[in-house]
Amino acid sequence: MAALAAEVEACTRCPRLRAHCAQTALTKVRRFRDQEYWGRPVPSFGDPDATLLVVGLAPAAHGANRTGRMFTGDDSGTWLFRALHAAGFASLATSVRRDDGLALRGAYVTAVAHCAPPDNRPLPGEMVACRPFLVRELALLGRVKVVLALGQIAWNGALAAFAAGGCVLRPRPRFAHGAEARIDERRVLLGSYHPSRQNTQTGRLTQPMLDAVLTRARALA
Repeated sequence: MAALAAEVEACTRCPRLRAHCAQTALTKVRRFRDQEYWGRPVPSFGDPDATLLVVGLAPAAHGANRTGRMFTGDDSGTWLFRALHAAGFASLATSVRRDDGLALRGAYVTAVAHCAPPDNRPLPGEMVACRPFLVRELALLGRVKVVLALGQIAWNGALAAFAAGGCVLRPRPRFAHGAEARIDERRVLLGSYHPSRQNTQTGRLTQPMLDAVLTRARALA
């Protein structure tokens, strides 16, 4: 896993994304202008013996692209780590930087794209270029029983990664909040709305809704 993380950090497959990450790290935003940004591909992290794999969309420009750790330092991460802590998967309920002491217990966090994209929208070709990392993570994390996809793009990315690993589901399961799909005799794919500000501030995703999905993930894992 450490070798794979190093490959992710050194990846240059998507010039548009690399340029955006680097430029964002230079310009910053006012509230973080005194901080040094990570500004490169963000590796996955967590417990190598995880039974739960959480798949997000991509690092946020001023979140993980700043801190260097998935979902760390932005509003989406605030929601996710609170729920992971409540379900017993995280040692802390908040995560603000890489060295804040948070540790995942039985969980691993990744994304379908490892670079922060403009407007939070990686292009289809960029997600395809990043997919081999997720395929390899699924192979290396041999104890995973639950894959939790945060949002439809992550759901589709997870299905594509399973297919690349030789597991094609027919009929193709449809994404919905709380959706479940049996991947094989060992693994289940769960769906949740992404804890983005667009979803949480409009009430499309509430804390009880996210907690319910993590409670289900805990039961299955």
